[in-house]
Amino acid sequence: MRVVVIGATGHVGTYLIPRLVEEGHDVVAVSRSQREPYQPHGAWSKVTKVTIDRTAEEAAGTFGQRIRDLKPDVVIDMICFTLESAKHLVEALQGHVQHFLHCGTIWVHGPSVVVPTTEEQPRRPFGEYGIQKAAIEAYLLDKARREGFPASIFHPGHIVGPGWVPLNPAGHFNPEVFVRLARGEELALPNFGLETVHHIHADDIAQICQKIMANRSSALGESFHVVSPNAITLRGYAEAVAGWFGQEAKLRFLPWEEWRNTVSEQEAQATWDHIAHSPNCSIAKAQRLLNFQPRYSSLQAVYEALQWLIVNKKIEI
Repeated sequence: MRVVVIGATGHVGTYLIPRLVEEGHDVVAVSRSQREPYQPHGAWSKVTKVTIDRTAEEAAGTFGQRIRDLKPDVVIDMICFTLESAKHLVEALQGHVQHFLHCGTIWVHGPSVVVPTTEEQPRRPFGEYGIQKAAIEAYLLDKARREGFPASIFHPGHIVGPGWVPLNPAGHFNPEVFVRLARGEELALPNFGLETVHHIHADDIAQICQKIMANRSSALGESFHVVSPNAITLRGYAEAVAGWFGQEAKLRFLPWEEWRNTVSEQEAQATWDHIAHSPNCSIAKAQRLLNFQPRYSSLQAVYEALQWLIVNKKIEI
């Protein structure tokens, strides 16, 4: 099939494009061409690369037509963040594609209530990102179920992989947290460190895209979580990281209002977003309908990413 991937050189596309090529698909990689994939792979030489600035084309009202003119059988949209953007593309593709895959987020759920959270739980998103993604999901599912638009949605957790800094045990992205744990230094965590985060390796997201395409009849008009088998607490995460370096985690726990003053405003906001959600999602539906089997646990995914950072001297332990 002819598969168009929008946002092809990002975290997931780095793994997805080679998988699609190896399956024998005719792959079109759409991006702004501002950077290369995170990992090199020979499969990229067999891909048709198309440069499109989505923001500019949408402003001109031409993005959907540009994608339709590529004559895709399947479109995988990795970078749609507003309902307006989704509507523009869907209206152009209606009746012209066999399958449309949208990358959502587990933050469509808002705070966890009953855990592990299933796809059927009511949506209570907060924050512009989660609210917009929930609106896109509702729109796509309605279009699929009422009008037969061939949409499927996958909701990743915190994406991890070699080439970038993973979400750390303090709930933000400053790599110094990993350095402190590796050196046996004290690390402060908010509250009791019992809030949860739920990672997913980028290659496992690529896997579920393949599974959705291969199980089209089961996937149409459905949403699927794509996370590791288990969420982890901040405390347990910190203890595991310290253990990788032969250390015992020296943790100090502070009330939120006190803890937030120990980090930058940007780090505090990132942590608040993550602990306020405290995601803990089920993949039972994807396992049952798609035979989705993640290759990585949360800690395995983080370990691989952290080793890459150390080997490539992005952080000094």
